Amino acid sequence: MLTPSGVRNAKPQATAYKLADGRGMYLLVKPNGSKWWRLDYRRPGTKKRNTLSLGTYPDVSLKQARERREEARRQIAEGIDPGDLRKAEALSGAETFEAIAREWHAKHVPTWSKAHAERLMGRLEKDVFPWIGRKPIGGLAAPDVLAVLRRIDARGARDTAHRVHQHCGQVFRYAVATGRASHDPTPALRGAIPPTRAKHHASITDPDRIGELLRALDGYQGSPITRAALQLAPLVFVRPGELRRAEWPEVDLDKAEWRIPGEKMKMGSPHIVPLSTQAVAVLRDLAPLTGTGRYLFPGLRTRSRPMSENTVNAALRRLGFDRDTMTGHGFRSMASTLLNEQGWHRDAIERQLAHAERDAVRAAYNYAEHLPERRKMMQAWADYLDSLRDVPGKVVPIHRKAH
Repeated sequence: MLTPSGVRNAKPQATAYKLADGRGMYLLVKPNGSKWWRLDYRRPGTKKRNTLSLGTYPDVSLKQARERREEARRQIAEGIDPGDLRKAEALSGAETFEAIAREWHAKHVPTWSKAHAERLMGRLEKDVFPWIGRKPIGGLAAPDVLAVLRRIDARGARDTAHRVHQHCGQVFRYAVATGRASHDPTPALRGAIPPTRAKHHASITDPDRIGELLRALDGYQGSPITRAALQLAPLVFVRPGELRRAEWPEVDLDKAEWRIPGEKMKMGSPHIVPLSTQAVAVLRDLAPLTGTGRYLFPGLRTRSRPMSENTVNAALRRLGFDRDTMTGHGFRSMASTLLNEQGWHRDAIERQLAHAERDAVRAAYNYAEHLPERRKMMQAWADYLDSLRDVPGKVVPIHRKAH
């Protein structure tokens, strides 16, 4: 720990250096002789690191810096990012684009997943705030926003440019609704940035080839935990992130049901996955390996974290399926394509895929909508996959009975 005399007598060197005081705080001594108090911390709810300035010496003494450190740590313990809080306080009362954007973001964070909220704010902080963030939102016009979008597009990030266009429109509409702006200039920019080419996740949808894939998954010679993930993926066709972060408390094998909480879902709504008898069998075989821990599919290095996002795709490559043939996300396209061909109720398929509802009320209602139909569909789908696996070269179609 530092002492007042140690801080006072710290001399500059050719390069900046740190003098640690503990609990993340240190004194940064720069070559020009200036001394800055800094606090390194982990942003609440994430693995990301951040640094907070606690002031400069001698304006802020060692004692005062420690008090500021403890206050920041209390905020972190309460789930508040002291860096974000400082930015919000600095913008308080302002009607700049950044101030309104942060206010709008804070209003919607409870309805979004953490990952979505962080990605959205990250885009604004990187690509928008440096250019128009300090300008009064009411005085911004279409050319101001277009300059931002073109700057993003120029670096080859066209998809990001389109997303930022959407984000800006949402902020402007919020400003109009709250009386801080008179209009939204973003509709005038439609078509200003060329469209992006649609990206499709590689997927196998030919029944004969699906049978080959399923047999390959069963024969995977790597980790048995990875093999279980490979076997479960086509049976539940959830998003890869939802699969790898699955937790045992979410699964009820007796009820044959997996309930994914809203914070793990792309759009923040909870999701029910009916489990076929085949899926339950995979999970019962997996339970002796990971059932005493938190995650169904823990990482190879530590069981306190889920498996890597690359694990399933890497296993597919190891089995000989390249990225243009099959991906972990491709199990969703596989199921969607064939279930629609087989005549299952489109709403039931869409609900099982957890595709976003535009209407928040309808999304809440849809949490368990079509559940009886979905249970039948998931079991029939698993039986169909068995027929493809067990009878090479022979397609055994299934059709739901008309209601």
